[in-house]
Amino acid sequence: MFAVIETGGKQYIVKEGDIIKVEKLPVEDKSEISFDKVLMVGDKVGAPYVENAKVEAKVIRTAKAKKVIVFKFKRRKGYKRKKGHRQYFTEVKITKIVS
Repeated sequence: MFAVIETGGKQYIVKEGDIIKVEKLPVEDKSEISFDKVLMVGDKVGAPYVENAKVEAKVIRTAKAKKVIVFKFKRRKGYKRKKGHRQYFTEVKITKIVS
């Protein structure tokens, strides 16, 4: 069975045993978390969310992603700007889908 969950302004298709990276969550490592914003479970579609459905997960770690380079350049003007950014993420393992 699969589900579509919403967290951090994004939607993810998940099934039991999946490991996904989501936007940073305010939880500690090795703790349990439950996603209540379930948009779809199997063939049930919510309006906007499926009632009494949740996806349980275990937090594996919180870390930073690889560096993304932002480079701005305007030709013939001597304008160059280089900046780097590392986004935080939380890695979770889906343990149970309750519909």
